[in-house]
Amino acid sequence: MAARVDALLHLAIEAEATVPPPTPAEGRSWLIAASPTGAWAGQAGKIAAWEAGNWLFLQPIDGMRLLNKATGQEIRFQAGWLAPAKPALPSGGTTIDAEARTAIGSVIAALVSAGIVPAS
Repeated sequence: MAARVDALLHLAIEAEATVPPPTPAEGRSWLIAASPTGAWAGQAGKIAAWEAGNWLFLQPIDGMRLLNKATGQEIRFQAGWLAPAKPALPSGGTTIDAEARTAIGSVIAALVSAGIVPAS
């Protein structure tokens, strides 16, 4: 029970992956992506936490949030993991407004900085 509390208290995953790392560090967690293999087979969408030499598989619940350390993005669970994509900068069009494009770029940079969308 204590290992589960430790794993979920300040939930931050190393990354999303389909294959367990070969030498996981104690106390580290990953979000299991679709079609996992190896020790994670059949555990898609769950959190895999390495505790005391074993994998703990944690079922997410609606409202759960986590930080993906690989992308710097905070994602949440509501009937599935929700992670917004980074919007593309505007391009093309018949009228090019440099100020508007600069403003949109600043909004996107703020969304990345806040961890709402990934950096790439």
